[in-house]
Amino acid sequence: MTGVPPDVDKLDAHVDEEIKKCLDLDNPKSFFLFAGAGSGKTSSLVTALKHIQKTMRRRLQLRGKRVAVITYTTAARDEIIRRTEFDPMIAVSTIHSFAWSMINGFNDDIREWLRVKLKTDILDLETKEAKGRRGTKASAERLADIASKHRRLERLDTIKRFVYSPDTDNRGRDALNHAEVLQLASTFMQSKPALGQILRDGYPIIFVDESQDTNRHIVEALFAFQDMHREHVVLGLFGDMMQRIYGDGQPGLGENLPSDWSTPVKKLNFRCPRRVVELLNKIRESTDKQVQIPRSTAVEGHVRIFVFPSEGKDKAESERAVSHCMAELTGDFEWTNEDAVKTLILEHRMAALRMGFDDLLGALYPVSQFRTALLDGSLPLVNFFSNLILPLWDRKDDKFAVARIIRQISPLASADALKQAMDESAQLAKAQAAVDALTGLLDTDAAVTFREVAQNIAASDLFALPDHIKVALAWAGRGSDDDDGTDPEFPEERSDRDKGISDFLDVHFRQIRSYAQYVGRKARFDTHQGVKGLEFPRVMVVMDDREARGFLFKYDKLFSGSAEDATIASTRRLFYVTCSRAERSLALVAYADDPMSVKKFLLGNGWFKPDEIHIGVPQGSTSTN
Repeated sequence: MTGVPPDVDKLDAHVDEEIKKCLDLDNPKSFFLFAGAGSGKTSSLVTALKHIQKTMRRRLQLRGKRVAVITYTTAARDEIIRRTEFDPMIAVSTIHSFAWSMINGFNDDIREWLRVKLKTDILDLETKEAKGRRGTKASAERLADIASKHRRLERLDTIKRFVYSPDTDNRGRDALNHAEVLQLASTFMQSKPALGQILRDGYPIIFVDESQDTNRHIVEALFAFQDMHREHVVLGLFGDMMQRIYGDGQPGLGENLPSDWSTPVKKLNFRCPRRVVELLNKIRESTDKQVQIPRSTAVEGHVRIFVFPSEGKDKAESERAVSHCMAELTGDFEWTNEDAVKTLILEHRMAALRMGFDDLLGALYPVSQFRTALLDGSLPLVNFFSNLILPLWDRKDDKFAVARIIRQISPLASADALKQAMDESAQLAKAQAAVDALTGLLDTDAAVTFREVAQNIAASDLFALPDHIKVALAWAGRGSDDDDGTDPEFPEERSDRDKGISDFLDVHFRQIRSYAQYVGRKARFDTHQGVKGLEFPRVMVVMDDREARGFLFKYDKLFSGSAEDATIASTRRLFYVTCSRAERSLALVAYADDPMSVKKFLLGNGWFKPDEIHIGVPQGSTSTN
């Protein structure tokens, strides 16, 4: 890729102009923009929005119309809102928020849809139960599911208004879950012409970011909507099928598009060095054969893959040795600074093991109703410790900061408490004594548990404990004979929940620090799936199927030369996404049962050169010992 002329950077200049021509409200034209990794997809989306703001604002506002932008993540939503300067004419929402906006208020229709679905699901489960073996775990789960669906079916007519939140797990009697909202929206958009007309009249332009991962049912509904209203709306899809890593996306999106659609293609990669772009092109060679070109000023960059045996190695030590080896190979000694390297792992547990919060994750992750909030950092019973107790402990020597926290949050320093106290200063001294007792416990006992911290707080009344923790402490005090811990509405989940909370309370409190760093995106670890759209100077990708214990992605299978199947295809796409995050240098760490066969495959496919593949860390590399 040497000798690239400087004007190569203008290669994609026509793309934004082509999209602008589609945005003609008198002659609308829908489009699919292919934009590979690092090609500036979001930049093209924002450029299109700014063109609309500049040329169509008055026309849209006079007719009460807006532009809809559907994003895959809240982070992408917030970024687009910021880059369009919080313009209310641009309605940016996640796919779940968009779907809910379509069906919110159709309560009678939702009720009847649920009635049919629940009856169908019950019949299907009963059929499977009749064919299955009694007394097994699968049978018990089916019977519990049947009973739960019967209870929900019986309550349907008592629900007057359905509710939903895209950011919680929606556990109430009248709540819809995430999958139901997507299914309802796609069904109603295609079966209720009035809903399509409302959408057309409100949003003549609809953009879908990361369209390859957008729920297939919503995509199908949008295609049907566009086909019915093609003379009035623009549907613009932005994406890259090679970056489809979630299972509910539309397979083959971008193929067999209507003949009147525009299909602009971005060929430049502005992010990655030349060697990484070359690798990306080889990875996707067996798929759509799309080829990217590096920008004119791109550096050559470095790529290495280190293959270790699956067993018998201290993996954390091996990965530190890789970092030191990369520092020598690249001459970039920031590789030895853990905070300067983004390490991508397959599964959250792998990060928890390496960072030291595996007991915390292991206690709460199995509880299905906690899982989403636990991983995005919004679970109240954990946030109490991460967002209040940990900062208080860290700032215990800052009297002004402590006083501010106490006055804002502590019941001991509330307006009512101070008003009722005989001596206000004595009451504040009581609050300070409670702080000293808590921080003293944390300072002196490295093995103190969340339970002991909670008991300390409960004894002093320093803060109001979250309800889940108060109940758990009360049950522990009464003993197990007073309450069987079941909930008549959700018996199975309640039992799992109580066990999870109890296990969590017995975990060492100090695990909260690394957990808070991880969910706050301040840690050097992230998941393979969680970094799409992000970029980092130095990237280490850890591939360990055995430790991840997953079933959707299998790097061993990808590197074995097995016949192509859905697992290999999805793993190849994930491999492409992770490699394409690197701005300067890329280290790949694979743990395999047969490292030599992995090397043979990689050489045979031409993905790596012989000197780029190492079985273990090369002799002579800087030791971490």
